[in-house]
Amino acid sequence: MKVGVVGCGNISPVYLRVMQGFPEIEVVAVADMNSELAQQRAQQFGVPQALSVDALLQHPEIEVVLNLTPPKAHAPINKAAVEAGKHVYCEKPFGVNRDEAREVLALAQQKGVYIGCAPDTVLGAGIQTCLKLIQDGAIGEPVGAGAFMLCPGHESWHPNPEFYYEVGGGPMLDMGPYYLTALVVLLGAARRVAGISRITRPTRLITSQPKHGQTIAVETPTHITGAVEFASGAIATVIMSFDVWAHRLPCIEVYGTEGALGVPDPNGFGGPVLLRKAGESAWQEMPLTHPYAEQSRGLGLAEMIRAIHEGRPNRLNGELAYHVLDTMLAFNDSSASGAHVALESTCTPPPLMPQEGL
Repeated sequence: MKVGVVGCGNISPVYLRVMQGFPEIEVVAVADMNSELAQQRAQQFGVPQALSVDALLQHPEIEVVLNLTPPKAHAPINKAAVEAGKHVYCEKPFGVNRDEAREVLALAQQKGVYIGCAPDTVLGAGIQTCLKLIQDGAIGEPVGAGAFMLCPGHESWHPNPEFYYEVGGGPMLDMGPYYLTALVVLLGAARRVAGISRITRPTRLITSQPKHGQTIAVETPTHITGAVEFASGAIATVIMSFDVWAHRLPCIEVYGTEGALGVPDPNGFGGPVLLRKAGESAWQEMPLTHPYAEQSRGLGLAEMIRAIHEGRPNRLNGELAYHVLDTMLAFNDSSASGAHVALESTCTPPPLMPQEGL
């Protein structure tokens, strides 16, 4: 399908490079509010056209819009693309609040178009191998899990780090989608959340270029901790933080009645996948059972295009994206209310990917 990319910022080069390897995707145009940047990306990756955002959304040949804009623009661009009759695949998160995300889903259903949303890392070799091991009973019944993303923040390396500290940013909505989507893929839909969150520093100093020395006002919690209960009964402990200089926690572990599973970094596509069966004295690295261990950004878009052609739901669909957003937002809601938050949303976790690939 012919794809138009809206948003030519820091994440766009990896998408534009890797998508050239997917025969399902033909990028015909890019757009950005910064027209010079759009022209630069078009020339850099051999894209035929650099357009204004409005021109791209109304382009008659473009069938799918890949939305790589900052989080606050995700829902408005998604909505405009859907209104133009385009399918949409969006970078995470699906929105910055539930209302705007629900509006996009309702409009997409009305227009009969597909919605897809990152992260597509969960379709990669590492997490798909973990899903197969769980389905094959390697750890018995999943009982619990831990998911931990702790770092000092992004203002030391990102060229435009402000949006990470705006509403719609923070460690939960920025990095949480990788971890929460992985947990939903592995354990099923969530049921309720208990959380506590805080803003540790009211301002952040940018030490990266080109904005070195500028100050960011922090609008969103930067240290969030809590627990998720899944409909299956499994319970996950979650910590997401931009306030931690060092730690020794794993990315994700899943604990079952007959063993434990070390899940690789959900921000990547590969391994290692570690298994330790009950009674064993050491972890064993497991062979990867699925393809896409290498950098594969765009895999979710390619899978969605396949799903459109085959007339089936795409794996990273709007229902899943909304449920993950609903779960992430519930951490701060729980912290504010001092009570568990029962989730109104649910989803059907995506089925295992084919072992031969798309």
